[in-house]
Amino acid sequence: MVNSEGSAGPAPVPAPDSAERIREALLAARFTPDGLLELLGASAYAALARNETVPARRALRAEGPLETLVRLFLLQRPVPEEQARGALPLDAALNDGWLVRTDPSAAPPGGPAVRAAVDIRPYGGPDGEDWWIVSDLGCAVGGASGIAGQYEDVVLGVGGASTTLAGLTVRTPVARALDLGTGSGIQALHATRHAARVTATDVNPRALAFTRLTLALSGAPEADLREGSLLEPVADEDPYDLIVSNPPLVISPDSRFEYRDGGMGGDDLCRTLVQQAAGHLAEGGHLQLLANWEHRDGEDWRDRLRSWVPAGCDAWILQRDVQDVSQYAELWLRDAGDHTAGQTAYESRYDAWLDEFEARGTTAVGFGWITLRATRAPEPSVVIEEWPHPVEQPLGDVVRAHFARQDFLRATDDAALLGWHFTLADGVVQEQVGFPGAEDPEHVVLRQNRGLRRATQVDTVGAGFAGVCDGSLPAGRILDAIAQLLGEDPVRLRDRTPEAIRLLVGQGFLEPVPAP
Repeated sequence: MVNSEGSAGPAPVPAPDSAERIREALLAARFTPDGLLELLGASAYAALARNETVPARRALRAEGPLETLVRLFLLQRPVPEEQARGALPLDAALNDGWLVRTDPSAAPPGGPAVRAAVDIRPYGGPDGEDWWIVSDLGCAVGGASGIAGQYEDVVLGVGGASTTLAGLTVRTPVARALDLGTGSGIQALHATRHAARVTATDVNPRALAFTRLTLALSGAPEADLREGSLLEPVADEDPYDLIVSNPPLVISPDSRFEYRDGGMGGDDLCRTLVQQAAGHLAEGGHLQLLANWEHRDGEDWRDRLRSWVPAGCDAWILQRDVQDVSQYAELWLRDAGDHTAGQTAYESRYDAWLDEFEARGTTAVGFGWITLRATRAPEPSVVIEEWPHPVEQPLGDVVRAHFARQDFLRATDDAALLGWHFTLADGVVQEQVGFPGAEDPEHVVLRQNRGLRRATQVDTVGAGFAGVCDGSLPAGRILDAIAQLLGEDPVRLRDRTPEAIRLLVGQGFLEPVPAP
């Protein structure tokens, strides 16, 4: 990348002084998710999320402020100065570094031209807010070329990982929230909606500057921005009610890029973050992060992650995907653009990755979500599971409800459980699987159509129990009625069924309710 003077290196981060005027111009032109969807159509708009610009370029049919902004910030093409002046406060945008003048020899027809110095990406808030994420110019605009030629402290914008974490985060009102490794500030922006005070940290000072721009351009309150690694910048602070992090989680043999390479061996950065962050959580507070972890030869990955969970914390860990070490290396070699560096260089880099994995005994890498909740429970709940199936975002309420269910199950013994009333959760349906014409189904499955969209197989008792749970009768009386219908001993049925009820409650198929 070149800066405005044409020399190699990062371009200066714009000043935030004109952010309010630029936001007004973006709104007036409808440079928003809704405006872009209407202008470009669903297919071209979706392609932009993949850093593919050709469909959007082909969709532009007119000249106007919105089309100018698309060319500047999404297609990253120069436009004539007078055309830019019709869409933005041009002098302020140039003075503050949002735009730069192009080399006259590279100007398009129509006289002097300007181009974008940063990426401004419209982003829809959870309640329909029009926000914008500011970052370095796109690293893969026009195709999947990786970040070859970029500098080490590049700051990325909106991506699938950042939106996934935003959807996972518990959004209850809190006093203090921490965005650890803020990048371009997406998580901090979300947190300003429900946290009285937001702190954002990053080892990269350019990331903090971009976070300031993202908040200012989106009209959000300012955050307390601090430079430093992991939790060092907040070492002496009061505890937080929410800590979120999309950390540099890549398990890499080096640390070339600050945004992805943590600089620690293997998965030590994610482990260290989990173990240290727990000490910075207020009672009932949540830590939520994306993570990668090693699968090692002769070791169960669940045991490995269980050892990460600190005392005094409930944990819910979901593994969403697994890649063998070759697939994983190829993913991040492409991300770095090493596949464009020539066969010899590429093979040398590939060997370095595989040598590192072999030395550590790593056979595969897991991708997933980690949530901790600080609790004083003498026996914390640690749930570690594999769930690679499609889910319905946002999942923040699902995460909150998971821990509430753990509290209920921990506080309720089997005898008390049978005295509770339950209702079937919204969106749960029953499926029966069997051969055509058979008198009885071979399998009965309960399936959630919302949230994690779980499915679980139940027996006749479990299906009958779930089917009549409407909150009107306690569990014990329902079991007594089922025992009478099946001709079973009601005492034995009461003795053997609480485990199945606990499973259905724990997975969110049944919800405990007070007695009517």
